[in-house]
Amino acid sequence: MGLYFANAVDDLVGDALAGFAFAHADTVTWDERDGYLRTKRTSPSRRVGLVSGGGSGHEPLHIGYVGAGMLDAACPGRVFASPHNRQILAASRAVAGPEGVLHLVKNYTGDRINFGIAAERLAHEDIACARVLIDDDVATDSEDAATGRRGTGAAVLVEKVLGAAADTGMGLADLAEYGTELAARCRSIAVASAAHTSPATGRPAFELPSGVLEYGVGIHGERARRTLPERPLRALAEEMVGALADALDVGSRSRLVVLVNGLGGTTRMELYAALREVVGLLDKRGAATVRTLVGDFVTALDMRGFSLTLMDADDTLLRYYDAPAAAPGWCAADPVPAGEPR
Repeated sequence: MGLYFANAVDDLVGDALAGFAFAHADTVTWDERDGYLRTKRTSPSRRVGLVSGGGSGHEPLHIGYVGAGMLDAACPGRVFASPHNRQILAASRAVAGPEGVLHLVKNYTGDRINFGIAAERLAHEDIACARVLIDDDVATDSEDAATGRRGTGAAVLVEKVLGAAADTGMGLADLAEYGTELAARCRSIAVASAAHTSPATGRPAFELPSGVLEYGVGIHGERARRTLPERPLRALAEEMVGALADALDVGSRSRLVVLVNGLGGTTRMELYAALREVVGLLDKRGAATVRTLVGDFVTALDMRGFSLTLMDADDTLLRYYDAPAAAPGWCAADPVPAGEPR
């Protein structure tokens, strides 16, 4: 518990974005006036610009995935808040290709509304626009959830694979269709033992009794519908893998990309231990873990927890996943199939 290192809480996002752009000046440009980052390098064969965005506090999502082979632009909002439609419109104008622009949108009300308004304004300017909705969180896969599954860890995988597909010269309609297919191939679940620290108060966003875990927590600090007694990692991983495997119908012929993602306050040591358990559990089901990502990819400030994402893969998807990318937050530019030596 404690205050953030900042000149002022209201200045933190802007100061961080300026610093990010300085640190990665070879890769991105920060348009401070219009509020978006864009890549300095993109494939000459790309005919469609890729734009995503969302609230700050989830770094490296989405700003870290702007670069060659991934996003053309990202629009960061304030902490846990949607970017404004003006940001999205300006970014889309700036990076639209000959066939227009594709919006990659996580399934949250604010994001859907603001990307939708920007798309309407683009249509008035005769700039073609389509949307891929990312909705992978099984914790809200319920008729009781007003908006349905939230968009979480799958955003990273979809942005990587779709970026490589865009570099082949794929058109807008085909990219939108493929992106929708990719989103359907992903499911995620997150757990936490402690909430993130509120930048405004310096206190936890919610209190958990000792000895329990939030099972199905959201990346904006949304409380889970379930709490579980603390348990060994293997038992926790078994419940998480079971939920995702059922949702994706994982079987003996499945090939999976596995993302073990820290929510900001969990050590790499714990994340790698979680991966060990997940791979073992998938192996027992006869499924092959063909690629792995471990680290902080979609955070929730300093939340003490992690998420697990499974993506059902085929040869085409893996070829796109393995394609080179030069974005600050992407650390798998030289991938090796899981379990194979270099």
